[in-house]
Amino acid sequence: MADLFWLSDAQWAVIEPFMPTNQPGPERKDDRQIISGILHVLTSGCRWRDGPAAYGHRTTVYNRFNRWSRRGFWTAMLAALAKAGWSGEAAAIDATYVKAHRSAQGGKGGRQPQGIGPSRGGQTTKIHALVDVLGRPGVLLLTPGNASDVRTAPAVLAEAPGRIRRLIADKGYDADWLRADLREKGITPVIPGTRARKRRLRHDKRRSRERWRIEAAFCRLKDFRRIATRYDKLARNYASALALAAVIAFWC
Repeated sequence: MADLFWLSDAQWAVIEPFMPTNQPGPERKDDRQIISGILHVLTSGCRWRDGPAAYGHRTTVYNRFNRWSRRGFWTAMLAALAKAGWSGEAAAIDATYVKAHRSAQGGKGGRQPQGIGPSRGGQTTKIHALVDVLGRPGVLLLTPGNASDVRTAPAVLAEAPGRIRRLIADKGYDADWLRADLREKGITPVIPGTRARKRRLRHDKRRSRERWRIEAAFCRLKDFRRIATRYDKLARNYASALALAAVIAFWC
């Protein structure tokens, strides 16, 4: 049992208030046990069919994850926690690549995009994140791996759970139109200029060093093996796994 993941009392105290009540149909199996089983799969990277029997029937564990993913439950839980606890005096934005395993190909939905695209690393998914001053993710957005970081920034910022005073980013977000848009919204950009600029831009180097927090957040999320490699065919399910991992790693 030592290798199994079990939600601690403190973690469950954060998650339990979000559990659905008065649901139709038969009484649900123990929520804490089933969600611990889901997290075991996300942490270990094992297949759903290989989930330990200690969490209940493997089909029950997967169906709970999939059904609540379809309802947007996991992503809504992250959004609610981030909105309630967001500390956005200084936020950081960045993106990271995740290799899409061959099992992630062929998701159903016709032409519906599943957030997988070609990049230098092959078929990848890109995770765009916005973290608060404590390095806690408040926004996690998926795009194909060939999506532009700076072009995706407005969509990420539109989902910010609270006010942002300063936005910290790397040179990949250096664009005059983005800087102007941020200032119009009362946000101070802390973004170094690229070498291609004819005039050197001044920026707060001391505050720019705080960008390490978002890099640390990506590293922590990728400790969950089913986050570090994408096995899910549906972007919806991978986004749900990412949200649940973020809740456990940062908000519990």
